[in-house]
Amino acid sequence: MTSIDHVDLNLLRVFNAIIEERSLTRAGQRLALSQPAISYSLGRLRTLFDDPLFIRTRVGMQPTPIALELATIVGRALDTVREALRYAERFDPAVSTRTFRLSLSDAGELAYLPPICEALHRLAPRIKLRIDPTPVEEIEEALRVSRLDFAIGNLPELTSKTRHQLLFDETYVCMTRKRRGLPKGSQIGLAAFSGADHVQILSVEHSHHALEDAFRSHGIGRNTLLELPHFVALPSVLGVTDYYGTLPRRLAQIFNRDNRFRIYELPVRLPGATVSMHWHDNFHNDEGNVWLRDLMTGIVKTFDRFPYSRL
Repeated sequence: MTSIDHVDLNLLRVFNAIIEERSLTRAGQRLALSQPAISYSLGRLRTLFDDPLFIRTRVGMQPTPIALELATIVGRALDTVREALRYAERFDPAVSTRTFRLSLSDAGELAYLPPICEALHRLAPRIKLRIDPTPVEEIEEALRVSRLDFAIGNLPELTSKTRHQLLFDETYVCMTRKRRGLPKGSQIGLAAFSGADHVQILSVEHSHHALEDAFRSHGIGRNTLLELPHFVALPSVLGVTDYYGTLPRRLAQIFNRDNRFRIYELPVRLPGATVSMHWHDNFHNDEGNVWLRDLMTGIVKTFDRFPYSRL
């Protein structure tokens, strides 16, 4: 068994550069190493793992199956080392070049990503933000090993496993384009709702997929003519049809900025969605983590009062 005491950890940086660049030349340029140094390091890697790792082809250095398996493990290890080294630094948002990784649903991207980016642009112009929607069952592990810094959504499965902050309780409404003959008032009746044509959002990562079960529990069957995997296309579809869409209230407010839709309260009360921000206890006191979660909490919590204004 190979001991870590006898391994140069810089070899992992070389491996990661080659796997990403698919070129020894570009990997050397990225790491400021000469071609002989990169070739020597690759030779040591091949001996260490007893595998060629990369095969030279006309389109670049192609990884072997073992190299592909190692890529995720090595990438995770380097991220963990970088995270550890950050504890030696004082976090200054004005000059930091740190990358933060955030898991959001598509509804969250539409609602909160623009004001978050606007605030970062003003306050921390060199910070990088990577949005990485992650399956619920993988989020806790991703937070623990720093592949994610935060996850925002209706994620009750995580509350016993992570640090978390309640942001708001979401409710649902239905929306359709303005036209003659629409139901009067702020709430649509059961008969009108059941008799309408609907768009259904089949989001499996977060809570929206549970809506159909909730409607059925009230004896409501929707005549669904279109199923979409995400919310992003919904306003364009509703704008050219007579369909109705059921969606989070905050998202309906955003889609109706130009006042071309009618928004109705649903004919029955559906369970809401508790939206929280999650992070791992390992990084609870990390200065950058504290700064960004305070910033995002303030943005999301003030959205109700200032849904369209510059935050």
